[in-house]
Amino acid sequence: MKLSQFKFKLPEEQLAQFPTLYREDARMLVLHRHTGEIEHRQVKNVVDYFSEGDLFVFNNTRVFPARLYGKKEKTLAPIEVFLLRELQHEHRFWDVLVEPARKIRIGNKLFFDDDTNIVAEVIDNTTSRGRTFRFLTDYNNDEFVDKLYALGTTPTPHYIRRPLKPELEQAFRQEFMLEEGEDVNEAVRQMDVDRYQSIFATEIGAVSAPASNLHFSKQLVKRMEINGIEHAFLTSHVSLGNFKEIEVEDLTKHKVDLEQIILQKPLVEAFNNAHRQHKRICAVGTEIIRALEHVVGTNGEIKEFNGWTNKFIYPPYTFTSANAFFVNFYMPESAQLMMVCAFGGYDEVMNAYKTALKEGYKFGDYGDAMLIVD
Repeated sequence: MKLSQFKFKLPEEQLAQFPTLYREDARMLVLHRHTGEIEHRQVKNVVDYFSEGDLFVFNNTRVFPARLYGKKEKTLAPIEVFLLRELQHEHRFWDVLVEPARKIRIGNKLFFDDDTNIVAEVIDNTTSRGRTFRFLTDYNNDEFVDKLYALGTTPTPHYIRRPLKPELEQAFRQEFMLEEGEDVNEAVRQMDVDRYQSIFATEIGAVSAPASNLHFSKQLVKRMEINGIEHAFLTSHVSLGNFKEIEVEDLTKHKVDLEQIILQKPLVEAFNNAHRQHKRICAVGTEIIRALEHVVGTNGEIKEFNGWTNKFIYPPYTFTSANAFFVNFYMPESAQLMMVCAFGGYDEVMNAYKTALKEGYKFGDYGDAMLIVD
């Protein structure tokens, strides 16, 4: 298939700038992929589509505060730094993105706090915006990471605008029931800290939230458990490469960046047991189904794994792991949309997106959800 086949017009007002007050109150479009039937529900209704013994697979990755604001030595020019991954713990080497990149060259130094207790030295160029930093500090290695994260802010996507536009402030106040006089900007900041993180987040390493997991609350998971619906976890440290713009029309020529995935024994046992009993297995998020497809065998069972994947899934593709898919609504021409189309059927999913646009569904990490079932 071609890149242009996944293009559609997404109105700016349908890009969610903040979530619903309660996670499970987001809207949920249900697509029955074999018939094309569409239902309009809420996430809280997801339990209606699953039975005792069915399995949900969640991502337990934890987003770290990856966005820093520093100043260039001597000129004091403001520089935005996005931490991608720690390359070497002992020597404090990090892979980062910088903006504006044209101002940052090898040998430059940046500082991030008034006491200049943490300084970054540029030691390599990796891409047009990518750099390798060596952090210089008197803190020991563990103290340094704690201090670095304390300096960072929640790495929400670029389309989530901060501060909120004036016309959205009132909508936020109403949704989150702010009292008169409360500082809306501080409320938004705290909301991002709390809500741009899933309730399952334990394994730190992601630079972007596993958005589909954000819809699940403790109360909803408890309802699932009461109904005998099981759940298990894998770790997929969501990277920015997962959202890299596709620049080639021929999808066979697109390369996906590596992403770390970890599948441990409890998940493997739960998944294979559900598979053998012909239960419904729901992958929550595109990174989950990609990890499962990376390790699944020809018999439909999975195995333990700790490594990396750059699997790129787009139509046509035959899935042999999950048989239900819970996702958000994604951007035009995105790899995530292509994966959803591969699972639900190109025509069926694109028609569902047309319906979602018409019905005012919200797109993006804080947006509404889509459940695809047989």
